[in-house]
Amino acid sequence: MQMIVKGKNLEVTDALRAYALEKVGKVEKYLDRITKTEIEMSVEKNPKIPDNQVVEVTIFSSGPVIRAKECSTDMYQAIDLVAGKLERQARKVKKKLIDRSHHVKKAPKGMAVEGEEEEPEPVIVKTKSFPLKPMTPEEACLQMDLVGHDFFVFVNAETEETNVVYRRKDGNYGLIEPGG
Repeated sequence: MQMIVKGKNLEVTDALRAYALEKVGKVEKYLDRITKTEIEMSVEKNPKIPDNQVVEVTIFSSGPVIRAKECSTDMYQAIDLVAGKLERQARKVKKKLIDRSHHVKKAPKGMAVEGEEEEPEPVIVKTKSFPLKPMTPEEACLQMDLVGHDFFVFVNAETEETNVVYRRKDGNYGLIEPGG
């Protein structure tokens, strides 16, 4: 397995590298055939962002790609947070794969498997449909702000493809376009 540790606006020390590899390495027991793990640690230089220590981890395996990102005021704490998030995601993936392969019926509510807490499965609780209007990404950002949402789906007037704009944690906007 290939493990890559990178730093952005930060020099990754041997101690920091070893700590990250140890914490993230604990996820291995939940996933089959991990081919590559990328750990990127960065320090945001924007003084308006209090939690400026960021750790982003992407794990490639024979199953789904697992990705987690956490921010904190301390890099070691951010590593702990991201490792916890990865472990929860990996456990959930493994449980779903086991349930699917063994065709296990779910236990009645209130009967969790020993050593595991029962987590409710998320369900779609609301469906919305609305006409997609052609507009520029800038107009879509304005529309998103006006309706108070964190994302907005629209037809890009320039490309005539469905796009999504979203608000990033740093206060800027992101644009998702279909790739090909």
